[in-house]
Amino acid sequence: MTECTRPSLRERKFAKTRLSLAEVAAQHMEVAAFETLSVKALCERVQVSEATFFNYFPKKDDLIVYLDRLWTLELNWYARQSAEQHSGLAVIEAMFRYTAIQVQKKPGLMGEIIAHEARARERSADPKITRAERMLAFPDLDGIGEMPDDSLEHILRAALQEGIDRGELPANTAVTAAMVGLVSIFYGVPLALQHSNPAAIGAMYLQQLAILWEGLRVVSGK
Repeated sequence: MTECTRPSLRERKFAKTRLSLAEVAAQHMEVAAFETLSVKALCERVQVSEATFFNYFPKKDDLIVYLDRLWTLELNWYARQSAEQHSGLAVIEAMFRYTAIQVQKKPGLMGEIIAHEARARERSADPKITRAERMLAFPDLDGIGEMPDDSLEHILRAALQEGIDRGELPANTAVTAAMVGLVSIFYGVPLALQHSNPAAIGAMYLQQLAILWEGLRVVSGK
């Protein structure tokens, strides 16, 4: 990396503080619900003032949205890497397998993200993840600093359309219905198995996807 492309000291300090706040919040969610985390306690652990916290996150719930965006960015990078070896539906299946691993690693955080998505009455404005934040959060993911910050729905829809274009699903597949199925499986399987049998999430993901693909083929073939 050349000096001219290196984030400034101010950008790096901003990124470090923002990520530190998010990391402490994520650690809390592995042992307790997000709603039990006070901004005061969080700031004491990171050693910043509450006024500083609200400069980074105007609302406490913005922490969840930010962590969701970080996770989606990492998933986006993984999907792009998978697309270099696979295509279409195989990319979607690879994304789901990767998500299953992440859910097992951070069950508390993933559960809170899913719960927040279910409770949200309106879509929050996605916070921009700066280049400095990307580089600090994911130092081993080559190229993530310049990668487009696509939403989960955008990533899934692009891979789904590629699968249709390649003939893996019928040309008349109802994309909107397929997307509803994909998002339902993505969030629903961890909710169903996270506490009872988290190790089965990956296998259940693939089983549910196989059912969805077959169902779409049958319906589109009528």
